[in-house]
Amino acid sequence: MSPSVKYTLGRLGLFVVVFVLLLPVPLNLLVKAMIALVASAGFAYFLLARWRNEMAEQLAGAADRRRAEKTRLRAALAGDEAAAAAGDRAAASPKGDAESPDGDRAADDTPADSRNGNGNASGAGEP
Repeated sequence: MSPSVKYTLGRLGLFVVVFVLLLPVPLNLLVKAMIALVASAGFAYFLLARWRNEMAEQLAGAADRRRAEKTRLRAALAGDEAAAAAGDRAAASPKGDAESPDGDRAADDTPADSRNGNGNASGAGEP
């Protein structure tokens, strides 16, 4: 299970437990919910520290991967062919994702359902 899911479910579980414990107390329901929210946050700080740290590591890893991809894309846009080839997903994909045989994407963005039988875009005045 993902560390983010574990931590979120843990926080939610702590809130429910504290809220259920406050049900017999003669207070307004909204006040009980606010007390449960604050108390569960305090308990989570101590009880769920390990899960919070795992989630933080997961998020940091994702941020590092995005940062590396951004750097690679900027280098490729600047003309660095090695950087472009290092992370070329289109070359790695087996079907090429709607690319023509020579590797260029089709310039026509007309949806396929608005084309007539011969593949041309059907517009006003065209048979």
